[in-house]
Amino acid sequence: MKYYKFSGLLQKEGWITPAYVGVNTAGIITYLSDSPPAQGIALESVLGLALPGFQNAHSHAFQYAMAGMAENHPVGTNDDFWTWREAMYQCALSVNPEQAEDIATMLYAEMLRVGYTHVAEFHYLHHDRDGKKFSDLAEMGKRMVIAAKRAGIKITLIPVFYQKGGFGQDPQPRQRRFISKSVEDFLKLFEASKGALTLYENSNLAISTHSLRAVDLKDIVATVDFANDIPFHMHVAEQKKEVEDCLAHCNRRPMQWVLENLPVDKRFHLVHSTHLSDEEIKGLAKSGASVVLCPSTEGNLGDGIFKMREFVSLGGRWSIGTDSHIGLNPLEEFRMIDYRQRLISNLRNTFPEDSASYMIDESVTSGRRAMGLVTSDHFETGKSFDAIIYDLKTPLLEAAAKENWLSTLVYSPGNNPLGTIVNGNWIVKQGRHHSTEISKRFKYSMKSLPRKIQS
Repeated sequence: MKYYKFSGLLQKEGWITPAYVGVNTAGIITYLSDSPPAQGIALESVLGLALPGFQNAHSHAFQYAMAGMAENHPVGTNDDFWTWREAMYQCALSVNPEQAEDIATMLYAEMLRVGYTHVAEFHYLHHDRDGKKFSDLAEMGKRMVIAAKRAGIKITLIPVFYQKGGFGQDPQPRQRRFISKSVEDFLKLFEASKGALTLYENSNLAISTHSLRAVDLKDIVATVDFANDIPFHMHVAEQKKEVEDCLAHCNRRPMQWVLENLPVDKRFHLVHSTHLSDEEIKGLAKSGASVVLCPSTEGNLGDGIFKMREFVSLGGRWSIGTDSHIGLNPLEEFRMIDYRQRLISNLRNTFPEDSASYMIDESVTSGRRAMGLVTSDHFETGKSFDAIIYDLKTPLLEAAAKENWLSTLVYSPGNNPLGTIVNGNWIVKQGRHHSTEISKRFKYSMKSLPRKIQS
């Protein structure tokens, strides 16, 4: 047994202060109280606030290698999502399995440093650089699971069905690493991916079709029918051109088609959902599905702004992800979500009552559901102890009243994580990951990759 004492620990109903947490050797909480355990038990006392570890519900790990490299916009040209996508293809065609693993490990270590303890890896980099299948169909997926194990983060591997080059179009040669030609091919890949889970006890599977433009519509229906008991993830309506192309292809807007043709419910996690009509917003909220918002990437790509204010007013559910990893800090993602709504509404109350508390509670609850987990509170006996610890000695936080701790964390600068705990153990402490080997291998792998990508 191991015991911690924190200045405060966040539950859905508010703070436990002080908070005593006991965990067993498996990292499971066996004691949780504002009163100390029996006398004579050694405690690690931490002058910090324990928040539930955040869930990163949408990650393309290989894209971390190109963060900051597609920002040169030649005069006289227009750079948008579709030109950026060409740069992404260059990156996707460059990495071998070892490099992909090292990039993902570095990324996951950085996620842990800023407070994510679980990542949903939306994985479509399936084949070798020539587009040929590996002898182990799940070779690249296994690399993601190994990367998570090396870093110490929990992972939900999401094999992605990617079939087409656009609505009714054959795949492009530069998409060759992504492609499964049929539902049968994809399901073989999905079944092979189950073998990756044997490599790491903190891993599980969800399933995905990339988007309406990347898979035949009838095959999306078949994939959803196959996976009726695990989370289903899919990009929807990220770009205006995607909406226009979908209308031309099937006389329906993307989200309209999804709501009319799929059994949308709480196991659906629909990424971006940027360009929705008012009726689609209502239908999506009513369905119980969650939207996965990736504010830093959506801003970087010029996607647009999700109708968050309207969605929340209807009881809509949502989580966060970092997608291309141009930004990672979850607190910054929360601020971007809120401030964009304030800018377009000219109102400051985007969310009900305590905005910081609402955003953390909702993103954690729906984020866990995106991973295939169900919990009733942020921390529970019988569940693993995964937490991000913020330094209570940070001047603004130290000066804040308890009822303002969360608002000060989310809406003020300079709030420093003391570290991150996964399964009851410090993985990051004083801003440093426990492994120094991760960054060395990352630097070595990056040296052999092209350092200039033209969008």
